[in-house]
Amino acid sequence: MRYIVIGAGAVGGVIGGRLAGSGHEVVLVARGAHHEALRDHGLRLRVPQGELTHRLPVVDGPAALGELRPDDVLLLAVKTQDSVAALRTWGPVPVRGGGTAAERLPLFCAQNGVEGKRLALRLFRRVHGVCVWLPSTYVEPGVVSAAGSPLTGILHLGRHPHGTDETTRLVAADLEKSHFEAPVVADIARWQYAKLLSNLGNALEAVTGPVDSEEAAALLRQVRAEGVAVLDAAGIAYVSTEEQQKVRGDKVTLVPLDGAPRGGGSSWQSLNRGTGTIEADYLNGEIALLGRLHGVPTPLNELFQHLANTFARERRAPGSMPVGELVRLAHEAVVNTR
Repeated sequence: MRYIVIGAGAVGGVIGGRLAGSGHEVVLVARGAHHEALRDHGLRLRVPQGELTHRLPVVDGPAALGELRPDDVLLLAVKTQDSVAALRTWGPVPVRGGGTAAERLPLFCAQNGVEGKRLALRLFRRVHGVCVWLPSTYVEPGVVSAAGSPLTGILHLGRHPHGTDETTRLVAADLEKSHFEAPVVADIARWQYAKLLSNLGNALEAVTGPVDSEEAAALLRQVRAEGVAVLDAAGIAYVSTEEQQKVRGDKVTLVPLDGAPRGGGSSWQSLNRGTGTIEADYLNGEIALLGRLHGVPTPLNELFQHLANTFARERRAPGSMPVGELVRLAHEAVVNTR
């Protein structure tokens, strides 16, 4: 199989680099300065073993590839807010022997949140979910890092909305040879809703910086408690913290990397790069949506969503709001819902 990584940033670049390093055929899809750096200098992947350079085909869209191959696997690793544009670009691409990518090729959504798979299923027949446990960083154009050891990450795989198939197992086998653990599960949504709960603090970290004070930790507990209440009210199953920890154990331990500091998670990185967008609508916003549908107040998730979007739109520096200010705003938001 050939892997076409649509969105070769932190997550996509690391997965693509690791697959290439174990001998698999990989095409990277990127834009702008990142595309130019990948094309001219290769993908530089910084991991605990050192810096690895992979000279891989790089394109900025499907036109450069012509007809796709029947054995191609599409890996969607763009942020959820960029999904629709990517899906509409790649869905109509013809596949050798007839049909289009949307009709014939498997699409694996390696994204935070739960909405990406639903967006994909409107266009693609064969959609797979990937629950991404992969601490990774976009360092600079052409350079990504992953500090996990002994494994680079854990990627649960399954068909969407449920089940598994032979393609799922084949991709999992390739990932298992590429420094990942890749469990194949029939209930991928249960894992992704659990990951959604853990990602509700992304906006907190992006706005105020590392969660290293009791004030920040208390806010994190409260915003997650809102998420749990909403999922329970909606009857949505999710993996327990204990079950997640049993799978992860000490398999992905962060190791300091020279020249590749990990400043924060995906939302923090979006602010740090000044992209102008952030994924809060599909993390805290997902909880706000479900809360409105099921009559559960979600003042903290709504506040975090609003602040993250404001920071992104105004290109504010990550971590620039004092925790005390956020505590005050959170108190006001909760009081105003009573």
